[in-house]
Amino acid sequence: MRATRFFISTLKEAPADAEIVSHKLMMRAGMIKRLGSGIYNYMPMGLRIIRKVENIVREEMNRAGAIEMLMPVVQPAELWQETGRWDKMGPELMRVKDRHGRDYIIQPTSEEAITDVIRTEIRSYRQLPVNFYHIQTKFRDERRPRFGLMRGREFTMKDAYSFDRNVEGMQKSYEIMYDAYTRIFQRFGLEFRAVAADNGAIGGSGSHEFHVIADTGEDALVYCPTSDYAANMEAAEALPTQTSRPAATAALTKTATPGKAKCEDVAQLLNIPLETTVKSIVLAVDAEKDSGKAAQIWLLLLRGDHELNEVKAGKIAGMANYRFATEAEIVEHFGTKPGYLGPIGTIKPVNIVADRTVANMTDFVCGANEADFHFTGANWGRDLPEPVVADLRNVVAGDPSPDGKGVLAIQRGIEVGHVFQLGTRYSDDMKATFLDENGKPQLLQMGCYGIGVTRILGAAIEQNFDDKGIIWPTAIAPFEVVICPMGMDRSEAVKTEAESLYHALLASGIDVILDDRGERPGAMFADWELIGVPHRIVIGDRGLKEGKLEYLGRRDTEASNVPVAEMLAFIQAKMAAK
Repeated sequence: MRATRFFISTLKEAPADAEIVSHKLMMRAGMIKRLGSGIYNYMPMGLRIIRKVENIVREEMNRAGAIEMLMPVVQPAELWQETGRWDKMGPELMRVKDRHGRDYIIQPTSEEAITDVIRTEIRSYRQLPVNFYHIQTKFRDERRPRFGLMRGREFTMKDAYSFDRNVEGMQKSYEIMYDAYTRIFQRFGLEFRAVAADNGAIGGSGSHEFHVIADTGEDALVYCPTSDYAANMEAAEALPTQTSRPAATAALTKTATPGKAKCEDVAQLLNIPLETTVKSIVLAVDAEKDSGKAAQIWLLLLRGDHELNEVKAGKIAGMANYRFATEAEIVEHFGTKPGYLGPIGTIKPVNIVADRTVANMTDFVCGANEADFHFTGANWGRDLPEPVVADLRNVVAGDPSPDGKGVLAIQRGIEVGHVFQLGTRYSDDMKATFLDENGKPQLLQMGCYGIGVTRILGAAIEQNFDDKGIIWPTAIAPFEVVICPMGMDRSEAVKTEAESLYHALLASGIDVILDDRGERPGAMFADWELIGVPHRIVIGDRGLKEGKLEYLGRRDTEASNVPVAEMLAFIQAKMAAK
């Protein structure tokens, strides 16, 4: 590619609405251009990167035995009504009507569409297993689109769907996709981590997320540096901080704590460690409509320095659809406003659940259900009944690893891929069956596997940038090599060598661009540093007189002089090492 025959449009400053590094740099590098809220044109420079990401994904999916197809962006509402997601998805699901008043959706994902295909095409166990994938535009009507391609409304995703005879087959297909994803992210040249995750609204029995490691990531990743344990914060198991409960040593005492509604303030007033306090979180679960029953009230207890994991709370039996209790409900059950709540002496019965750590605490401090008072010296079994115990909290760095092989650490990540074991979540709703060896119908076991193709761009930049611009890994860079000739329009020697090297690199299969725009060196270098091309070759009269060309890797601090005759082999060696 020659720069004069390509479209290069860089900016010195990012638009005012660009928030994070990747958004700013992609806008400045001319890779994307905003069309509407959360909707972008992919400009030629950005599209080259997307295509390279897609090619790697496609090659590894094909290698794993998946079969490519293409499902429509617009899908009939009837399919989504079969699975209940027409109502459950909420306002993120873009609903539209055609000229006849029929309902459709603009797909955010394609579980319903592929299950509809399979239930009409797969008849016998002999046709299984099978895995279909497509790379297609998706749309999710985010309430507050932001961060460019990181949280836009329209995006490109690769989603794949496996179908098997039984759970064992589904798990095998899942492992194949997990391994394929590992190869994909290795080929991208990105630092990543796969973590156990919660299935969330998509349903199913097990899943892993693939995260690009970045300090700016929205997700907290929990891992053990001395073992293979890894999970996202929602799914990370929190063990009790002590394995058994010591004997009680203090008497239960109602202690004045005027104006001290927070555990931190109570601990400071009483001159005790925050770790000896217990915080109360009140949740409610509404009864069925028209039942005439009041909401059930739940009291969750956590150590004063710990935070509630809301996903874990929703998995407690009976709490799938919980909400935070209103102040009126709290006063009705506890006799006081929030800040002094506790499990001892509630006005009305409540369902009490203690976190594992709280269940092993002795002589703890909790609210006395009276304004300006707390109990000190509270103990299970003596002052209140033994609790229902559950894992309720977010882990913190230094917690014991659930596999018993060390302690946990936490880092930030950007989710770019997710693999799910769906089981019969969709095949049951949509009656997708096959005939087994005995001629009996059985529900298909499903898995689904997604990669945010366009999100990869933002995540890669968040991991790889400096004050000059983007630093692309070679595998997904818009161009692998840029040739920067100095005064090509004035020097025949420079022009000849630039053309010769350009054609030699092309012939060897290297994706190279020749900057023949005639820009000044400073402006030329600034453009390519901003765009992030990983390898730069400078050709000038002075170097040619010495028989040398200048090479600079995007991460290098100093340039290297390479003999003219050796530059092709030098670059080929760089490509082989990528």
